[in-house]
Amino acid sequence: MIKDHETIDVFIGVDVGKSNHHAVALNRAGKKLLDKALPQDEAKLNALIKSLSKHGRLLFVVDQPATIGALPVAVAQAQGIPVAYLPGLAMRRIAELHPGEAKTDARDAFIIANAARTMPHALRTVEVPEAQVAELAMLCGFDDDLAKAATATSNRIRGLLTQVHPALERVIGKHLDHVAMAELMAKYPTPAALRRAGEARIGALLRKHAPRAWKGWARDISAALAAQSVVVSGTDAAGIVLPELARMLAQTRAARAAVLGRVEEIVRAHPLHLILDSMPGFGIRTQARILTEVVGKEFATPGHLASYAGLAPVTWRSGTSIRGDHSSRKGNKTLKRAFFLSAFASLKCKDHTSRTYYEKKRAEGKKHNQAVIALARRRCNVLFAMLRDGTVYEAPEAAVA
Repeated sequence: MIKDHETIDVFIGVDVGKSNHHAVALNRAGKKLLDKALPQDEAKLNALIKSLSKHGRLLFVVDQPATIGALPVAVAQAQGIPVAYLPGLAMRRIAELHPGEAKTDARDAFIIANAARTMPHALRTVEVPEAQVAELAMLCGFDDDLAKAATATSNRIRGLLTQVHPALERVIGKHLDHVAMAELMAKYPTPAALRRAGEARIGALLRKHAPRAWKGWARDISAALAAQSVVVSGTDAAGIVLPELARMLAQTRAARAAVLGRVEEIVRAHPLHLILDSMPGFGIRTQARILTEVVGKEFATPGHLASYAGLAPVTWRSGTSIRGDHSSRKGNKTLKRAFFLSAFASLKCKDHTSRTYYEKKRAEGKKHNQAVIALARRRCNVLFAMLRDGTVYEAPEAAVA
C-alpha cells in the first residue's frame, strides 16, 4: 500500500523488458499523458521522468522490481520518486477485467498504470535496500542456484552408478554428500578401477577426508564390488562421465562453502543478527533469507507478515457443503521455506516449546507437514514481536522464572 496515494498526480506504469520497456502515464482523471517504448537506458529514463514532473507528483510502478527491472527502479529512486510494483498474480487477475485478449507491452503498461491509479491496495512499496541486504539477496540467489546444481549433479551420479553397478550405488550413493566420495569417484570412476585399486588404496584415499568413517566405507565398497561380476553395457562410457560429474560436484560444493562464508560475515555484522540468532532454529542461511525478504517492508500486524509469507490459513466456505481451512498456495515462497525449515530445525533444540506445540498439533490429527506449518505460523508471531520491539527471544520457562 502506497502512503499518501491521494497526493499523487501522475501514475507511471512500466512493463519492463530485457532490452526495452514500455511506459504509460495517466493523470488522476485517467487521461493518458504518455504511451511510448523506451530502451533500457538511464538517460532515456531520466528524460521520461523529467518530462512528466511538470504535471505534479509522480508514482513509478513496475511489474518486476528486480533483475530486468532493477535499473528503472534505481533511476526513479535516485530522482526521489516513490516506487511500487504490481505483483504478477494480481496483474493477471486485473487484466481479466479489461476488454480484449491481446497480450502486448503497451496494454500491460496501461493496466499497471490504471491499477496504480484506481487500486492502490494492490501495490507493494519498493524501498531502497540496505547495502548489506542487497548483497545478501544476490549471494543467497547464487547459493540457491548452486544448491540446485549440486543436487542435479549428485542425482546424475547416482543414476549412472545404479545403471552400471547397483550394489556400489547403495554404498557410495548414500554418502555422496561427503567430499571423500566425490574424490573417490573422480579418481576411480568404474568398478574395474576400484577393483584394481584394492581396499588398501581406497581406504588411504578416503582416510584423508573421512578420518573416522574411512575404514567402514572401504570395507563396504569392497563387499559391494564382490557382489557383481558381470559388466553392464555402457560402463566404459560411465568411466568418462562419472569423474567429470564428481569434479563438478566438488567444485559446486566448494563454491557454496565460499559463498556461505561471505553470507555469514554479512549476517553477523547486521544489527538484527542478535535478535534472529537468539531464536532456536534460525541458522545463518535462514537468517539471511529473513533479512532479504523482511527488512525494508512494513507489516502492520503478525497476520500481515504471515499472509505475506503464505503461512496464514485460507478459509473456504460456501453454504453448508464446503467448510474448512486450507494452507495458502500464495505468498513469498522463499520466506515460507525459511520459516518452515527453521520450525523443523527448532524441534531438535534444547528449548522444548516448539516440540510441545508440534506434538499438540499432531494429537489434534494434523499430519507432519501441517503441524510444522502451524508451528511456523506461531513462530512468525513471535518473530514479528521481536523485530517490532527489538528484543531477543526468551523461552517461556525463562520468562516465567
